[in-house]
Amino acid sequence: MIFTQLRSFHAVAAEKGFTAASRVLNVGQPTLTSQVRALEEMFRVELFHRRGREVEMTDAGEALFRITRRIIDLEGEARDVLNAFGGFHTGTLRVGAVGPFHATEMLSGFSERYPGIRLAVTVGNSREMVNKLLDYSADVAVLAHLEDSPHIFAMPYSRHKVAVFVNKSHRFAKRRRIRISELEGERMVLRERGSTTRLAFEGALKEHGVTIDPVMEIGSREAVWLAVARGIGVGVVSDIEFIPHPDLHVLEVSDADIYTTAHVNCLMERRNSRLIEAFFEVARLTKRL
Repeated sequence: MIFTQLRSFHAVAAEKGFTAASRVLNVGQPTLTSQVRALEEMFRVELFHRRGREVEMTDAGEALFRITRRIIDLEGEARDVLNAFGGFHTGTLRVGAVGPFHATEMLSGFSERYPGIRLAVTVGNSREMVNKLLDYSADVAVLAHLEDSPHIFAMPYSRHKVAVFVNKSHRFAKRRRIRISELEGERMVLRERGSTTRLAFEGALKEHGVTIDPVMEIGSREAVWLAVARGIGVGVVSDIEFIPHPDLHVLEVSDADIYTTAHVNCLMERRNSRLIEAFFEVARLTKRL
C-alpha cells in the first residue's frame, strides 16, 4: 500500500498539483488526496503546503521527493527487464521535445520498429524538457541545444540554420538575404526566454554589436508566426520549423553563422535502459549531420 501512496505523492510533487497529477496517473483527484493524506498521517509529517489548487513541498516533501525519483526510475528499469524477457512488446516511453519538427522522424521510426510500445510525448522549451529528465518524468528528450551537465548524456542528431522572416509588406520582403547589421533598431517578435532559437539569435546580435527593439515576447512559435503575419515585427525561426505562408517571407542572414543543433538526451545513469537505448538506436539510424 505504501508504494501506491509514494507513487501518488511523487506525481503531485512532480506535477506541482493534485489536478495535474490525477491526469497523469489517470486516478481521481479525491483518491490522490486521500493517499497523500494517509502517508502524512501514518508518519505524522506534512509533505505539502496547500494554497488553493497549488502545492509547495515542505522540507520533508523535498527530502522524500529526492527518494521517490529514484524509486520511479527503478520501477522503469524493472519494467525494462520484464519487457526484455517477455520479448520487448509492451511498455511506455516518455519523450520530451522542444517541438514536433526535430522529433517526428525518430518518433515515426521508433513506432514502426516497436509498434507495441506506447509513446507519450510532451512538448515544451529546452529548460522544461531538461527539468523533466532530471525529475524522471521524461525518459528521453530531444533538445535544440547541447546541455552542459555531467548528469545528462547527449547524442548529436541534426543542425539547422536560424533565419529571419518578415511580413510580405516589410521592406526586406523582396530580398533573399540581409546582413545582421541591418536588424539594428528593428522591431522584433521573440519566443520566450529559454527558447534555443532565441538564445542563438541573441548571441549573434551580441557578437556583432547589434541592438534590436523587442516589441513582443510570445510562448509559442505559432503565435510568433501570427504576430509577424500581422506586421507587428520581425521574427526568427530555425529553418526546419518555417512553414511557408503567403503573408510571410523568409530571409537568410548572410554574414552571421546562426544555428541550432538537435540532440537526443537521457540521464547518464539511465543510458543502459533497454527501452531508452532502443530509442537512441533509432535516432542513430535517422540522424542528419
